[in-house]
Amino acid sequence: MTILITGASGFVGSKVLDELLNNYNKDEIIALSSRNLKIRTIVHKDYEFNLQNGDEIDTLIHIGAFIPKSSNEVNDYDKNTSNIINTKKLLDLNLKHLKKIIFISTVDVYNQADVTNENTQTSPVSLYGWSKLYCEKMIESYSKERGIDCQILRLGHVFGEGEEKYQKILPLTIKKVLNNENIEIWGDGKAIRTFIYIDDVAKAIVNSIKLEGHNIINIVGEEQIEIGDLVQKIIKISGKNIKIDYIHPETKNRNLVFDNTKLKQLLLPSLTNLDNGLEKEYHYMESLLEVV
Repeated sequence: MTILITGASGFVGSKVLDELLNNYNKDEIIALSSRNLKIRTIVHKDYEFNLQNGDEIDTLIHIGAFIPKSSNEVNDYDKNTSNIINTKKLLDLNLKHLKKIIFISTVDVYNQADVTNENTQTSPVSLYGWSKLYCEKMIESYSKERGIDCQILRLGHVFGEGEEKYQKILPLTIKKVLNNENIEIWGDGKAIRTFIYIDDVAKAIVNSIKLEGHNIINIVGEEQIEIGDLVQKIIKISGKNIKIDYIHPETKNRNLVFDNTKLKQLLLPSLTNLDNGLEKEYHYMESLLEVV
């Protein structure tokens, strides 16, 4: 077996690479990355590269993509269109012995629902969501034409060590707590979110290598929590006395709740406890502050 992984230097990809190395020989893995990594690496810029010995590749894990780091980027035309262009470049390689494609998509492809599962209507509200959905359709079509396995894994709200580069609720809250700053919550804090720990995501992706056929699976957590309670958990972990300011508490809440039955049946029977994951991320970011 030879696995080609894209995006192996990113938040999710780096964890997947570590998990691959725990399960496969180093010589069985090739990374397509913008920089050299600890395994055999094809270095590229804008997915322009020279692939030698491509005939040995039988599994493609396509993680590399533009992912918005803030709400300002979710509708950036050039950045989001690059997801489609670069996916096409990969498929145009026409790897002769390819047997399986694992594509890392997003729950942003769905429409709003009380509880989102794999049967929820796909109707993205952002250009980012549309770009990932289009890539899904490209890969599904390519796989069916060639009779190869295809796993579409739609990632939910991933948290854990490494997400500090993103303008997301957890890293932003932890940074404020570490700096002894008041925390601002937009709304009344009752909006519900569902998180999944990064290590669980990596394990699910690697486990999908052995999954046969064509599947769409949401890689999502199961513990729902209100934003206000989530922030309180971070404050409790810190042991500090931090004030919470609620901005525009009359704002209508948008709840994000998922059904992960298919994930637990096919890829990962148990998940990391939310409290344990939060503690790990908090102390990780605390250690970064100490290094600085």
